[in-house]
Amino acid sequence: MEKQLTKTSKYLSFILRHKPDAIDLALDENGWALIDELIEKTTEVALNINILKLVVETNDKQRFAMDINQGKIRANQGHSIEVDLSLEPVTPPPVLLHGTAKRSYESIIKQGLTKQKRHHVHLSESKMIATSVGRRYGKPILQKIDTKRMHEEGFQFFRSANNVWLVDAVPAKFISEKHE
Repeated sequence: MEKQLTKTSKYLSFILRHKPDAIDLALDENGWALIDELIEKTTEVALNINILKLVVETNDKQRFAMDINQGKIRANQGHSIEVDLSLEPVTPPPVLLHGTAKRSYESIIKQGLTKQKRHHVHLSESKMIATSVGRRYGKPILQKIDTKRMHEEGFQFFRSANNVWLVDAVPAKFISEKHE
């Protein structure tokens, strides 16, 4: 069952964050998809409402949300397509973490962090989560981000429904030395 949930989670990430058009799925302006339509158009994995509920409830990074009536589903953040998650600016904690691979560190410390193909740079309060993110790309390195100073200098921060901190960019001057 765990393998099925992982496969389903990866599939949902692909469809809801990056390529809804791969199955001709319509997302509204806030990234919500009708669950019935998603189930009907999905052929890659076995989907039903119970599996979707299980993925939403058990995903360790809380990547997905269902609306209160359980008729719609969306990804909480990480989109490469245009969606409005209706996030309000919030004051961040003084320091947040960014996890990356050791091989990317030198470039980041010189150029800063950019959102690349996504809407925002993702930061975390959790060392464990930041390390996990970095590990996806190789040997993980944690970088401390001086978010207090960034905020004082006018950068806007947002927090997604699953507690990922989002910002448009992190200039290199706000990134501390590496922490492995």
